[in-house]
Amino acid sequence: MGRVSQAQAEENRRRVVDTASRLFRERGTHVSVADVMKAAGLTHGAFYKQFASKEALVDEATAHAFAELAQRYNTGLERHDGQRVAAQQALIDAYLSVEHRDAPADGCPVAALATDIAREGEGEAGGREAHRVYAEGVADFAEFLARDDQDGIVRLCTLFGALVLSRATKGLPLSEEILAAAHRALTEAG
Repeated sequence: MGRVSQAQAEENRRRVVDTASRLFRERGTHVSVADVMKAAGLTHGAFYKQFASKEALVDEATAHAFAELAQRYNTGLERHDGQRVAAQQALIDAYLSVEHRDAPADGCPVAALATDIAREGEGEAGGREAHRVYAEGVADFAEFLARDDQDGIVRLCTLFGALVLSRATKGLPLSEEILAAAHRALTEAG
């Protein structure tokens, strides 16, 4: 088998990062390299041509997930002609939906990666970059959610907590009650 072109190698790397980002949000960062590569349609051996370690992939996949999140709220601002309150409300509506609850692979990295990032720790080798990216992503998301009358961190904690609890109680009426209660709290307060 011949060497791949530089363009193909870049495309393969992008595909691996995107696939890992989705799998890590869906199943956690403990997903094996072999599983990531299989899902990306590439061989396990090809991984080491692209990445120094799994930790390097976790770092890059975390950054990718937060870039997607930032793109979502920036697109929301564009859709609402820069009207922040309308963009925030559209994001809250989508965030606290059954569809978002049921699709962690495409969902918010704040909720999906929190436990794994906390377990990696900021001081461990390989965990520092993902931890830094995660913390910056949380701060940026909170800043987007802030209003004159509401702290963005409190609003983010409400979104995050509701989503995590709703996912943990999925299949029970309580799950949707949690989403609805958080939606009311964020909508009535704003």
